[in-house]
Amino acid sequence: QLASGLSCPIGFKNGTNGDIQIAIDGVTSAAAVHSFLSVTKFGHSAIVTTLGNEDCHIILRGGSDGPNYSAEHVRATAAALQKAGLPEKIMIDCSHANSNKQHERQLVAAADIAAQIAGGDHSIFGVMAESHLVAGAQKLKPGEPLTYGQSITDACLGWEDSEILLEQLAEAVEKRMGRN
Repeated sequence: QLASGLSCPIGFKNGTNGDIQIAIDGVTSAAAVHSFLSVTKFGHSAIVTTLGNEDCHIILRGGSDGPNYSAEHVRATAAALQKAGLPEKIMIDCSHANSNKQHERQLVAAADIAAQIAGGDHSIFGVMAESHLVAGAQKLKPGEPLTYGQSITDACLGWEDSEILLEQLAEAVEKRMGRN
């Protein structure tokens, strides 16, 4: 309901089991008008009615069965979105289950996604990657210094690999644009 009232794009990730239906249901719900009880900026109870958010999309993040960024998964997701009467807008997360939580494997996912884009796939409109200045991750330990530019949460690609990933995707988009 909240997403239906926001004036910005919202992405819904597939479930951790890999099922895309929960994300499709989220996009469908967010596009609809909703009325719900909320609180005003003055702290008063109020019924809020939203107009629906047409700028929502699905995010493929992989699942317990493994990655779901392949052309086969993307085609199946696009078909499911079309069947639900939704725009075929797909963002793909190179990290999480699509990289088996191995930050270096984001480059493998990105290369596959880039090949799909270069091949003319128009349903893929965005890519997510976990990136920082220094590759990997570090533990936050009280009293111990941190490595500047390294994640304290999920492991990330470093600067150099991030450049490679972005260059691959940029070249793929240029090829796709040349196909039009």
